[in-house]
Formats: sequence, C-alpha cells, structure tokens
Amino acid sequence: MTAEDVSKALKMASTPERARANAWFFKTGPGQYGEGDKFLGVTVPQQRKVAKTFKDLPLQEVEKLIQSPWHEQRLTGLLILVGQFQHGTDSQRKTIYEFYISHTKWVNNWDLVDSSASYIVGQWLDDKPEKLKVLQTLAESDLLWERRIAMISTLEYIAKGRADEALVLAEQLLYDKHDLIQKAVGWMLREIGKRVDRRLLMDFLDNYAGTMPRTTLRYAIEHLPPGQKQHYMQLKSKKS
Repeated sequence: MTAEDVSKALKMASTPERARANAWFFKTGPGQYGEGDKFLGVTVPQQRKVAKTFKDLPLQEVEKLIQSPWHEQRLTGLLILVGQFQHGTDSQRKTIYEFYISHTKWVNNWDLVDSSASYIVGQWLDDKPEKLKVLQTLAESDLLWERRIAMISTLEYIAKGRADEALVLAEQLLYDKHDLIQKAVGWMLREIGKRVDRRLLMDFLDNYAGTMPRTTLRYAIEHLPPGQKQHYMQLKSKKS
C-alpha cells in the first residue's frame, strides 16, 4: 500500500462539479482562510470508504498524504491516522500523537481539525498530567489551526461529561479575532450546555455574554429556550 494507491482511489471517485463546490465552500479565494487549497472533488463518505480500504497504510505513506496540496488527500490521511490511533497499542498511539503535533501546519482547514483533533490530541492527553499545559500552549499559537485544535480537542472531555478543560480554553480564546475560533469556542460552549450541565453554560454566559463576539454567542445559545436566547442577546446588545 502506498500514498499513490490512495491518490488513485480518490481520483476515481472525484468529479469536477464537486471540486468546484468544495473550493467555494472552503473559502479558497484570495485573502480567505483556505486560500490556495486544491480539491479533487470527492465527498467525505467516499473519503471514509477509501480510508477504511487503506487503514493499514504505513506512517511514512500517511505523511505523504497529509503533506499533499490536495485537500481530500490530507483529510483521507488524517482519517487513516485516526483509525490507526483508535486501534493502536499505547506505543503506537504515542507515535501517532507526536506525528500529528509535528504536522499541524498541514491540518489546515476546519474540517481537517474537526475530524482529527479530539480523536488524537484529546484522547492522548486525557490522562496525562501535562494535558492542560499542552492545550493552552496550542491555544497561544500564532497558527490558526493550532488554536482550533486546542479548542476542538476538549470535545473529547465534554463527551465524557467534563467541562473544566473546555471552560479554561474558552476563556483563553474568547476574544480571538478569527471567525473560525469564535465558532469553535461557541460550539464547545453549546456542547457543555447539551452534554454536561446547562447551568455551567449559563454561568459562563452570565459573565461574558455582554462582551464575547456575537458569533461565539450565537453558537453558544443555539439550543437554549427562546426566552433565554433573547435574554443573552439583549445583554450583548446593551454592551455593543
């Protein structure tokens, strides 16, 4: 199995119509966050199918995919990596985690982060004493994608009923200027309200709703009752 075999399988599933649609959806125009990204035109379900076929691809071949200029090759490489992490020994998982952390500049769109961060970084760090320090260091990065990796990694803990890590990262990234970080923070806050404790979400909003970015607030309150949504939006309006 080689990266070239994966590339051929993806090209067989590609269409020019899908490539054009993806290029528009993932903001590849000048000055946009996905500027210069290239698309073959393959759907995510098709990429998952290819990743399953090549689930035992050697790491050096996975690296070729992750460093590819083609978006779908990078995502398929990451999907293979996630599968290998989930089924690996502790030693293998450590190797995959370290590989991922050293290749973050190629995990360079929101779907790439969201399909991998919590499953690799979040899971590996869960029982590690350096967990919060690593996540906070990522959250301080100048690289947009490392900041999103930090926030999205906490979904692993939210899914287990814990909000502490996500709340710390949400405070740290709350006033980030980039739309993709504002959305990530709001998403994790929303998940805290859904999966952990709505009171924790409301306490956070009581403290910050008036000053947090509007995008973050809208994401965070998405599943609140209409009256509570209105309350927090009014707090934002009063302080805008």
